[in-house]
Amino acid sequence: MRKYIIVAVGALFLAQNGLAQSTEKKISYKFYGQVRTDLYYNSRANEETVDGLFYMYPKDKVYDENGNDINRTANGSFYTLYSRLGVDVAGPQLGKAKTSAKVEIDFRGSGTTYSTIRLRHAYMNLDWGASALLIGQTWHPLYGDVAPQILNLNMGAPFQPFSRAPQIRYRYANKNLQLTGALVWQSQYLSQGPSGKSQEYIKESCVPEVYVGADYKREGLLAGVGVELLSLVPRTQAEGENGNAYKVSERITTLSYEGHIKYTGKDWFIGAKTVLGSNLTQASGLGGFGVKGIDQRTGEREYTPIRFSSTWVNVVYGKKWKPGVFAGYAKNLGTPDQLIAGTDTYGTGTDLDQLVTAGAELTYNLPHWKFGVEYNLSTAWYGSIQASNGKVSDTHAVCNNRFVATAIFMF
Repeated sequence: MRKYIIVAVGALFLAQNGLAQSTEKKISYKFYGQVRTDLYYNSRANEETVDGLFYMYPKDKVYDENGNDINRTANGSFYTLYSRLGVDVAGPQLGKAKTSAKVEIDFRGSGTTYSTIRLRHAYMNLDWGASALLIGQTWHPLYGDVAPQILNLNMGAPFQPFSRAPQIRYRYANKNLQLTGALVWQSQYLSQGPSGKSQEYIKESCVPEVYVGADYKREGLLAGVGVELLSLVPRTQAEGENGNAYKVSERITTLSYEGHIKYTGKDWFIGAKTVLGSNLTQASGLGGFGVKGIDQRTGEREYTPIRFSSTWVNVVYGKKWKPGVFAGYAKNLGTPDQLIAGTDTYGTGTDLDQLVTAGAELTYNLPHWKFGVEYNLSTAWYGSIQASNGKVSDTHAVCNNRFVATAIFMF
């Protein structure tokens, strides 16, 4: 009996091992990555996100007792944190669907801890040919398939929405038309609110972001539009007029819209995107929200969004030597409802009236290598928020000159 048991166990082991080898043969891996170095210089202090590594726009003037502008201080650094490693996996057939997956990391870290591993992309994909289902973390749908080709790591933000987020995304394509629908949550890129940046606003909302978009594609051309809905719960507890704590039911729900176009030819790249954003701080955008009503007894608040219009255009020419230009413009459109004077606003750049950025770059491109330099001039107009409409008046301009030099080895 013991002999038969040993034979059976051995046969089972061989069968399982053979099945594992057979399955393994149906999975293929492709590793890739890059070693990236960035050297930069700014002529003054700037508003930044991603814990100070992600350039946005120049800070307002702040004067000391001697009348000196504290923020008129040059700064610069050199880092390699955006070197990255990734693997693309082609999996076995699942029913009629081709399966694949991606995992990609860099070394930016999280919080204020640098030079540690951070997850960039991690998703699985089921492809039926005409349709595909993606589950995991990748680019936010507002970032989409149209982004500028520039050296700055912000990829055009705050004019270009920038975020990687957990999502469930479904796409359907028929000839030249592609439809996209996605449910999106927040992880590393978070909304602003009464407690600063926090995941709690969407977590307690129990409603993910919803994106719906349509694209027209043909050889060399992509054009499309999209709509995004965001519903947040800023607070679940407030202090009433008697000093006691009350459970409150607060929510702000907003709609944002975007349109994009991209042309790629033999030597040309021409791209543009325009966004009418309401409270898109989770996508590195300008705006946020303010208070339009308060229940004096419980402290419960009603909110109204601060809307921004943002547009960018990028033109790049060449193959080995590639000069390019970038221009971005953002305008504060105010709030649809009147703000309560003296209350706080929550967001990014809520005291900006407009922002203009113009840049030029030159890159030298070889197989596996890229070297480049870039110059950007950004001008921000700051002023006072008007409670009547949320717009900014009595403005003054602040400028920053930014230089970037980058070397990348890709494998």
